[in-house]
Amino acid sequence: MPRIRIEEISEGLYLLRVDDDRVRSFEAIWDVPEGATYNAYLLKTEEKTILFDGWKRDYESEFIEALKTLTRIEDIDYIVLHHTEPDHSGTLPKVLELNGYKAKVLGHSVAGRLVNGFYGLADKMDFHAVEDGEELNVGSETLKFLHTPWLHWPDTICTYIEEERILLTGDAFGGFSMPGSIFDEGDMSEYMHYVKKYVVNVVGHYKQHITKNTEKLKGIDVRMIAPMHGIIWKNDPGRIVSFYRDIAEGRVEEGKVLIVYDSMYGFVEGAIEHIMKRLSDKKVKVFKFTDREQDSLSEILAEVPDSEAIVLGVSTYEAGAFPMMEFLARQMAHKTDYRKPVLIVSSFGWGGAAARVIEGILKETSFEMKGAVEYRGRVRDEDLRAIDGILDMLFQGGEQDTGNP
Repeated sequence: MPRIRIEEISEGLYLLRVDDDRVRSFEAIWDVPEGATYNAYLLKTEEKTILFDGWKRDYESEFIEALKTLTRIEDIDYIVLHHTEPDHSGTLPKVLELNGYKAKVLGHSVAGRLVNGFYGLADKMDFHAVEDGEELNVGSETLKFLHTPWLHWPDTICTYIEEERILLTGDAFGGFSMPGSIFDEGDMSEYMHYVKKYVVNVVGHYKQHITKNTEKLKGIDVRMIAPMHGIIWKNDPGRIVSFYRDIAEGRVEEGKVLIVYDSMYGFVEGAIEHIMKRLSDKKVKVFKFTDREQDSLSEILAEVPDSEAIVLGVSTYEAGAFPMMEFLARQMAHKTDYRKPVLIVSSFGWGGAAARVIEGILKETSFEMKGAVEYRGRVRDEDLRAIDGILDMLFQGGEQDTGNP
């Protein structure tokens, strides 16, 4: 039985949260052993009842029962869709059915097309496409809708409840995991890691829109930020906005080096062990693909934005690059395109190819190829000297510009 939280977070505004402990791969690709939450909200004024979003269809019956503890479903006047991805809109068809299709559905114009494509509701649903900055009076409260596209779909909007100074943000400012708390309180370090992982894995390809849209929110007086995943930011809402911007801009943690490598028989690992000794004064994060350990791609990508430099150790495999490292390079190019120096070390048997493949993937990105050292079989002294030369250039050659282009 999933944990369900129903809480009044401000006068007349209720959180409906389910902790998804069944999900193993978010979007069927990103490893999330920490789970995820789906947060919907219900606003009740003296005159109107407004539902904001919903849950994944897997939890449809639980959502309906949770909603019934707060209101009669037929009394819902408006349903606001901040983002129509099915982990938030999956319960919409059942809610509308039980509501008798009386509620007006509000969202971005793209949301109307998506919902119809997903659920075939066009002939039944009363949909209104809200304009950027449009306001709706719902009695004692005023809702202002803000377009925040590509965080992380084109249909994403936020709702600002003006009198309460609360911003409902859809997927923006969310994070993975199932926090014990509803609000930001206590030691947040573990949760902030899951936020970074979420931003990179889910929003990363559109990170430039984080900067654009947070600029748009600067003039708004916000006392609470309520996203559709994870923690509600009541005590320090500015912290999550700044944190998202830091990730988007690739703000570096000084001295942090990311090392990722594969090693089928220990030949690449020999060079990596040498590099790790050379970088013993740095904060080194190491991930690997070996016959003993297979680290998480989603965790690896989360470490890219604030790394000062990146080392990739890759084997030649069937006249190409080791498959997991090739896939990682493609996802780095797609999700984490930052101006950061990269060193490649590569071992091969009958012919080298891996370094060329990885360089080819990253050459059209902002990553800066600082050198590739390839060797046949085991690493030799001359190879280690070549590696040392590149490391000296990276870490003794002055200030590194390692942010966005």
